[in-house]
Amino acid sequence: MGAVVHATAEPADARPGLAAARIGIGLAQGLLLFLLYRAGTALHWPATAPRLFVPLLLVCALVPVIAISGLGLLTRRRLLLWSVTAAAMLAVLALHDVWRMEGAYRPPEGPRPHAASPSPQLCLSLVAGLFIAHVLVLAGAHERRRIAGYASYFETAWKLGLQLAFSALFVGAGWLVLHLGAQLFLLVKLSFLQDAIREPWFAIPVTTFAFASALHLTDVRPGIVRGIRNLLLVLLSWILPVLTLLVGGFLASLPFTGLDTLWGTRSAASVLLGAAAAFVVLINAAWQTGETPAARPVALAARIAALLLVPVTALAIYALALRVGEHGWTEDRIVAAACMLVAACYAGGYAAAALRRGWLSTLAGVNIAAAFVVLAVLLALLTPLADPARLATRDQLARLAAGRVTAAQLDVGYLHFGAARYGRAALAQLDASSDRPDAAALRSRIAAVRKLRFPHELDQLDVPARLSDNLRVWPKGSRLPDSFLNMDWLAITDQHNAHRTPACLLRRGASCDAILLDLGGDARPEVLLFGDSAWQTAFATEEGSGRWRIAGSLPGLGCQELVQALREGRVRTLPPAWNDLEVAGRRLPVDATPLWADGCPPATPPLPDAAPE
Repeated sequence: MGAVVHATAEPADARPGLAAARIGIGLAQGLLLFLLYRAGTALHWPATAPRLFVPLLLVCALVPVIAISGLGLLTRRRLLLWSVTAAAMLAVLALHDVWRMEGAYRPPEGPRPHAASPSPQLCLSLVAGLFIAHVLVLAGAHERRRIAGYASYFETAWKLGLQLAFSALFVGAGWLVLHLGAQLFLLVKLSFLQDAIREPWFAIPVTTFAFASALHLTDVRPGIVRGIRNLLLVLLSWILPVLTLLVGGFLASLPFTGLDTLWGTRSAASVLLGAAAAFVVLINAAWQTGETPAARPVALAARIAALLLVPVTALAIYALALRVGEHGWTEDRIVAAACMLVAACYAGGYAAAALRRGWLSTLAGVNIAAAFVVLAVLLALLTPLADPARLATRDQLARLAAGRVTAAQLDVGYLHFGAARYGRAALAQLDASSDRPDAAALRSRIAAVRKLRFPHELDQLDVPARLSDNLRVWPKGSRLPDSFLNMDWLAITDQHNAHRTPACLLRRGASCDAILLDLGGDARPEVLLFGDSAWQTAFATEEGSGRWRIAGSLPGLGCQELVQALREGRVRTLPPAWNDLEVAGRRLPVDATPLWADGCPPATPPLPDAAPE
């Protein structure tokens, strides 16, 4: 296979002090992370300065891993230079992440406020980007070239990836053993270990110590790692013919099914992009370094798959273009477009390699170039250059200015809750603008969204123009009381009772059925609301002065047979099967919900003198 081995003439485990240095870095990392954790939970400095705290947190979490991995493979000067460069890049990107969230929406603090933390998108992107960059640095340093040979990149990437995976597995197994030991001591009433593993001063350093130890052990036994890698690649390569057959069949079916069905799923772009990513991984598992041809079925599947990458990627791009043309750019679509740019690089390069004679001879250059493209794309997404929130906000404003969306259609909820500082700035700009004919309506929506505390309350922005538009009253021709239809249900609904209020009272486009029934026996009818699912069921009662409230719900209305009977008027009131209790002068209703085998209650025998109401 022509694999490149990074070991020097002296075995890695025989180099004096290498294990101690790696474990020492792991313990120092654990100590620093514990100090940052304690500052964050107690809101002490530097947690009170997010522009300092978040960069420190990311540097302490990621740079020691680079140092541990690079020890023994890089000279001290190269390792120091690379670690400092990585730390500087992490600090700059973390600083931008903090800056973009300043003034943006933050969930209301609980009993105890928390320190600022990096966004999940930043953490995931940094892990992926640092992995690629570290592989490029290690392979280049080994061959003493800026751009190393592909065999060196291949060996380094797979070795490092498996090292990280097995190190994480080692940490998990170590914690399982610690918990088992704690349970054993608890059997003899000794809780010291159980108490210790709950403490951050113990848990954080132990985790980093175990991870550093695992990285060292997997580094000094490269033969074991290489053997596992070869087995994994062989297994993955034999999945390639199956995927090629499935994707080929899917593409062949499109002339008969048409593309409308595909676009109607609204998830075509993401699924196709996933198929393209799977193709890239499996083609590389079959090709490896290109020096040893795979088995004939696998080699043929790899060549066909490299060609199929082109239509799969093209369909994904077209699907995304349709969604953007119809609804504009969102953060998810911008990230998808970035992924499709990378996929297009792979598709073009792999198709060109498949059209040449030989065992995909130019795949090495495509993979190396794609690695640099991925780094450039990640860097653009994590900076103002292509910040998804900035681009999505700018597109929202452009569509509004061009008249492609109205003030009622503008996604003010996203701008307020999801677009970081850019969305809040855009709303402030629109709020101050008065030269639009719909400026008053726009300011009203902006004022309404600013009153909300949580994103799930955005449904309140889309209140029905007339409540009667959402309600189907039975029997036909009946009319609900004006006091009920004129109620402002949003004004009396908050996060504590929102689950009790049917959506048809709160949102435009949500519908339910309504009938009048005297459930209280006081000659004043209640309004029973029900729909196609049980969670929409509730009844409202009038408290006086035209004010209504949701008084309760009815079990069993998830049964379609009963829903239809209500619509047809086959309903009557009955006395309760169980009386309420009075305890210390307070009335307690008995909640005796029966268990029904098929979701419908058993039939009730008719009463001789009862007539339908």
